[in-house]
Amino acid sequence: MTNITAMMMLLQVITACISFHAMVATSFQPSIAPASTGSSRRSRTTTTTTTTTVVRSSTTVASSYLFAPEERDTHYGGNTAQYLVDLHNNKSTFNFCGGMMFQLVLSEKLKDHLEGLASDELDQQPVVFDASHPRMNQISDYSQSSDADNIRIFHGREIRQVPDATGGMGFVLQLSHSDEDDPEGWTSEEVEGYDGWGHDSGRVWRQGDRLEKEGFSGFRSRFGPKAFALHHRCYLHYDNGNSMWLSAEDGCEGTPAPESNGVVNRIAALMGLGA
Repeated sequence: MTNITAMMMLLQVITACISFHAMVATSFQPSIAPASTGSSRRSRTTTTTTTTTVVRSSTTVASSYLFAPEERDTHYGGNTAQYLVDLHNNKSTFNFCGGMMFQLVLSEKLKDHLEGLASDELDQQPVVFDASHPRMNQISDYSQSSDADNIRIFHGREIRQVPDATGGMGFVLQLSHSDEDDPEGWTSEEVEGYDGWGHDSGRVWRQGDRLEKEGFSGFRSRFGPKAFALHHRCYLHYDNGNSMWLSAEDGCEGTPAPESNGVVNRIAALMGLGA
C-alpha cells in the first residue's frame, strides 16, 4: 500500500468517525448535572482523581497552564519541579517533531526527588536554560558522557509501542533518577554504552526482555509486552516564545501540548503511520 493510498484511507476513516460522533452527540444528550467544583483529568469527564503522593494538590485535568507559557509562569512561579510532577500526574503529552505525541512518565524515585524540591523553597529547582541554549552541547560544562545530575541533565528513555499511552501513538518519554538505586533507571549496560550524541540509526534500541535481563525487572509489566526503548540524556530549555522544551542530546525535542486528534492518532498508529 502506498503512502498516498494509506493517507486517503485514513482521511475517509476520520470523516466517518466525525460523522458518527456528531450523530451520537445529537441523538443521546445526557441530563445536565449540577456544576462541579472539582477538576477532571480531561475536559470530557467530570471525575476527580485524588493522588496522595504529590506535594500539593495536583489537578488531573488537562489545564491550560500545563502548556500555555504565560499561564504556566503565573501558576508555578518558577517551581519547575512541581510543574514536571504535575505533567506526569496529568499524563501530559509532549509534541515532538511536529506531531509525535509522547506521554511524560517519571520514575518513582525521580518523582519523589522532584516533590522534595518542589516543597522546599531553599532547594535548587531543575534548570530551564534560556533560548540561547537550543542544543545540549551549548550549555556550560557540557561533555560527551553518560553523566546526569537530576537538575541540569536527566536520564531519559524514548519508549515505543506502549499500550494506552496518552496521545494515542504508543509513545512515552520516561525520565529517571541518575542514582544506581533507581529500579527504573538506566542499567549499567546503558550507562557504559551510552552514545546519545550520535544519530539514532547507529544506536542500540533495547527490547523489553533485554532491559529486564540487564536489571530493569519491571519494564514490560509497566510499559507493555512489546515495548522497546532508546536511552537519551535530556535537558530543559525555553524558546523565544517562552515555551519550554524537553530536549534529547541528539537534538530531538518536544514541548508540552494538549492531547489533540486522539482518534486520528490511534488510527494512524494502527495503520503503521505513527510508530
